[in-house]
Amino acid sequence: MTDPDVSVFIVDDDSLIRHALESLFKSVGLKAYTFPSAQEFLDTDLPEVPSCLILDIRMPSISGIDLQRKLAEKGVEIPIIFITGHGTVPMSVKAMKAGAVDFLQKPFEDQELLDAAQRSIELDRQKRKEKKEISDIKRGVKSLTSREYEVFVLVITGLLNKQIAAEMDLSENTVKSHRASIMKKMNAESLADLVRFAEKAGIETSQK
Repeated sequence: MTDPDVSVFIVDDDSLIRHALESLFKSVGLKAYTFPSAQEFLDTDLPEVPSCLILDIRMPSISGIDLQRKLAEKGVEIPIIFITGHGTVPMSVKAMKAGAVDFLQKPFEDQELLDAAQRSIELDRQKRKEKKEISDIKRGVKSLTSREYEVFVLVITGLLNKQIAAEMDLSENTVKSHRASIMKKMNAESLADLVRFAEKAGIETSQK
């Protein structure tokens, strides 16, 4: 599991639990950061790396469920694993419906938590990868000229160069030139790439 480029955040008002979990994650090569309260965690700027949050559900002032809600309101998307010695089915259902990845009842096996953390970190890694890809695609679309964008929209509907030329009253060579520029700016290698990029960017691709 060793991976120095990920982070595990632990929020629990019990210092013994915090230190035990910190030691557990560090023993498998993961960076672990502990917080005695939800507010302290909220006040921290989180590193932009794949991560997960180990969160006690019952804490003074701001509970784990409240912290989950506040993070959602701030747009902070981090996989949460709830741990508690006082878990109830309604609490578990509420936490999972709000997006928690797992809900572990104390006492739990170390490996159970490590496995849950690994799943959560991998989920976060994939989400970050997807967000970056969409951001790159939108940046590529934004770099197109207005004429290139018009050609792009027609290309992803499946029209041939000569059909696009007729539609836009351009020469076929001009369309080819625009198309080559679009491929370069969008970092695409094929029509299939352009169609996939358009779908991810939310651009309509249905045939007119």
